[in-house]
Amino acid sequence: MEITVQQVIDALKYVDDPDLKKDLVTLNMIKDVQVSGKNVSFTVVLTTPACPMKDMIHNACMNAILHYVDKDAAVKINMTATVTSKKEKDETTLRDVKNIIAVASGKGGVGKSTIAANLALGLAQQGAKVGIVDADIYGPSQHIMFGVDREMPGPAEFSGQKKMAPVISYGVKINSIGFLAGPNQAIALRGPMATKALSQLFYDTVWGELDYLIVDLPPGTGDIQISLCSQVPLTGAVIVCTPQTVAISDARKGIALFQLPQTNIPILGLVENMAWFTPAELPENKYYIFGKDGVKELAEELQVPLLAQLPLVQSVREASDIGRPAVLQENTPQALAFMELAQNVAQQIAIKNASLVEV
Repeated sequence: MEITVQQVIDALKYVDDPDLKKDLVTLNMIKDVQVSGKNVSFTVVLTTPACPMKDMIHNACMNAILHYVDKDAAVKINMTATVTSKKEKDETTLRDVKNIIAVASGKGGVGKSTIAANLALGLAQQGAKVGIVDADIYGPSQHIMFGVDREMPGPAEFSGQKKMAPVISYGVKINSIGFLAGPNQAIALRGPMATKALSQLFYDTVWGELDYLIVDLPPGTGDIQISLCSQVPLTGAVIVCTPQTVAISDARKGIALFQLPQTNIPILGLVENMAWFTPAELPENKYYIFGKDGVKELAEELQVPLLAQLPLVQSVREASDIGRPAVLQENTPQALAFMELAQNVAQQIAIKNASLVEV
């Protein structure tokens, strides 16, 4: 008995997306179904290239065809991705940017910029088109972390107006006020001028098509954070914190800012950084220098995802200092942890954007 296209589609209705909780056919994620004898091929369009469930979905599709259609079928499945977006279309330089993610912290010194850099690169490593804005106006660092501190944005044009072209490093598009200030030059800007500088980083940069634009915010809840929430269409925020009580107290304030009625920015999740320290000579030991599980408990209390618990590792700091973030250290524990963080953030964005999936 010949296999039909309809049989294949009917079988795939039994396969659910683990995050969106609906079947792949209803979610319009099945494309290009082709049948020739017992040869079956089709494409599964994932909601993110960093999908952590890719293998699970692939295996479920394979089993559905063999079980519901023909156990002797030869099945070829092409897994691709189209990142979803809830952002309304605009005519600014952000018009082709699908998702804008703020990386924030209540206080300084918790590793927010390091997390932002490795998150951006982790997403890019998994096939996404990524940019990063260093919105830490007074203490920019992304130009150093990406090893481009001697470069400058180039000229570009957008809708007949002169703009900036972002610097590109490791495939990630970057702009930062750090490109414009010398290493010994103080960035002394009052509130309104700082806000204007922030706006220029976003809207005077020709970003082109991006799946994710990461925003490295300054610590706290000041002018920059408030301006960002009102001027830029944020998809959500990632909060970085160490597990100590003082840091968690400040993180609560940062979270509260995004949850104000006039801002109402979704919290994609929390990252517990410097969760423990393991000396190289004692690989089985964990020392909880800043306390244990403080951010994990905060995530449980607020009912938001805990995106990662990341240890304090000397090589992560060294990698940032030399301009080659740790996520590029293939197959090391720290690189794998940052890749998992990127997957979890992409997963949460896909869930938040699920309401736009065609049904």
